Parts: sequence; C-alpha cells; structure tokens
Amino acid sequence: MQVNKMESLFKNSNSPQPVLEADKLTKRYDNGVLAVDNTSFKVYPGQIYAMLGANGAGKTTLIHLFLNFIEPTQGVARIDGVGAQREPLFVKQRLAYVSENVMLYSNFTPVQNLDYFCKLAGHNHYTRQDYEATLSRVGLQSSSFTMKLKDFSKGMRQKCGIAIAILKNAPVILLDEPTSGLDPKAGHDFIQLLAETQAGGKSNF
Repeated sequence: MQVNKMESLFKNSNSPQPVLEADKLTKRYDNGVLAVDNTSFKVYPGQIYAMLGANGAGKTTLIHLFLNFIEPTQGVARIDGVGAQREPLFVKQRLAYVSENVMLYSNFTPVQNLDYFCKLAGHNHYTRQDYEATLSRVGLQSSSFTMKLKDFSKGMRQKCGIAIAILKNAPVILLDEPTSGLDPKAGHDFIQLLAETQAGGKSNF
C-alpha cells in the first residue's frame, strides 16, 4: 500500500532548505504489510502540502514517521534538515500535530485544555484572552468556552485541537484528516485558516 498522489498547494519554494523532507522513506511492519514504499518529497516554508490516498494508503504512517512515533524500515524523515530519529526533541519543538481523533481532557473546558497543553509545550505567556481569541479564530462560539469537552461534538473537539496547534507556534503543522467531523461551512473556514497560517510563513502537511 502506498500514497496515490501528493500535491503541493500555494507553492513558495524560494527557500533552499525544506522544512520537511522524506528521503526514500519505507515502512514495512513485522506482519509484512508495506505501509510506505520508497517515498520522497520536500515541503518548503509557506507551502500547504496535501497528501491524497485511500484508507490504508499510508498517510497516517508517514506522519508518524516524521513525529518519530515509529521508526522507518529504510530512509530518513527530516525536519529542518535534521533526522527525526536522530534528534526527537528538536523535531517535537518544530512540529504541531492534529490527529483525526483529537484526544483532549473531556472534563476540561476548551480554555483549560489550551492552557494545559500550551504550558506543557513551554508556552507560559498566553493569557485567557489569547486562548479565547484563538478559539474564536477556529470557529468556536464564545458560549462553548466554559463548557466541558465531554459535551462537545467531534467537530468542536477538532477545532480545539487546531487551536492548540496554532498556539504551539511551530513552523510546521501536521494534520491527519483535519476536516473529519466538520460541517461544510466549518470545512471551508478551516481551508481559509490554513491559507492564513500559510501567509504567515507556516507550512501545513
């Protein structure tokens, strides 16, 4: 199995140094399944890079290789020229990740979740106003800011995950099925949000 198509959107490749690079990446699991097959590509600052493929094509596996959740069978995943397996702490500082099923604390409010995860990442300077502004930016209504996440829909939890990724302020945001659970309007708003982060120099994958 392998990714069928990769497409770079809003390309801006003036920088000689890619922020993400897959160099002949291959992942074969112990059961013999070939999830990623000799895949190479580069993502530069300011790019939105879309990876298209059917379920099981290896998209999530590829993201996990960059995050150093799993090790490649062959090849190298580089972030700012540094191998993910060689400097895992450096890599985690340079990447923000939004999974298809965002795992947050269900008994926390959105503001409490943002505060916890931002401080966990070493960002101690944000105020409640910063959190609320970011939640509004990703499309959450102010009436939900004091609700617990256990009462949220999947789409609302997804927006909280995107807000955390934005506040981490990493150069690269990795998004796995980011519009899953979002209604058409929210999906459209999300695409606009990606364009805003791209205009600010961030790369999205």
